[in-house]
Amino acid sequence: MRIISFCADGIREAAKLGFYDWVLGQDADIICVQNLKAQEYDLQEDIFFPQGYNPYFFDSVAKNSNGVAIYCREMPKAIMTGLGFMDYDMEGRYIQADFQNISVGCLLAPSAYNGDNAAKAHKKQFFDLFYAHLTKVRNKRREFVICGNWNMTHSANDLQDPKANHNSSGALPEEQQWMDELLSNTGYVDAFREVNNDNDEFTWWPDNIPGSNGWRIDYQIVSSGLKSAIEYGAIYKKQAFSSHAPLIMDYDYEM
Repeated sequence: MRIISFCADGIREAAKLGFYDWVLGQDADIICVQNLKAQEYDLQEDIFFPQGYNPYFFDSVAKNSNGVAIYCREMPKAIMTGLGFMDYDMEGRYIQADFQNISVGCLLAPSAYNGDNAAKAHKKQFFDLFYAHLTKVRNKRREFVICGNWNMTHSANDLQDPKANHNSSGALPEEQQWMDELLSNTGYVDAFREVNNDNDEFTWWPDNIPGSNGWRIDYQIVSSGLKSAIEYGAIYKKQAFSSHAPLIMDYDYEM
């Protein structure tokens, strides 16, 4: 099973830069795309609905903002949109495809890179709720893969310049502690780090944070039952489709 996750920063722009041409040659079973900055009814061209995939979209009520999509080769048993977090669901941040024994979620977490206190509070509340959700669903008899832009680093190894960004949202000690607690206390695993521990692997190169270089904020977080199935992980950096690079993960798992 191959899953590719990509934060587009505008799916139309990413398509023009060749994202679909590239990704359709990757033999992926599931493609998760975040931050579409477009609503499904605005995407009329065939390129956004490739043959061989069942596409599902979850729009934000605010036009040209957020939005997530998931492309599945196999028809899911169910599609879930939103997390039941009231206002957050109106922002088009989460879509999930449920199969027989596994669920694959596509996440766009809130950011607070502008330093606004309201944005920071908004982000913190989301992650408090999300932690409770992830803990709760672990009681279900199925595996989970949560892909996407988490807008958060796990450790200093996920920053090209930790000293320059230690006071930036996404790299704050309390945010890294949140991720550490998730991975330490709930049985979830950072799939990429199971196969690659290099400290020069990044998925995002922000242009809105002074002094920033590379960050790793795009993850595939998987339930513990999939840990032994993780075979391969790579960040594709040969072509730029947005400020984020696609994350490719292979699992020894039959859907």
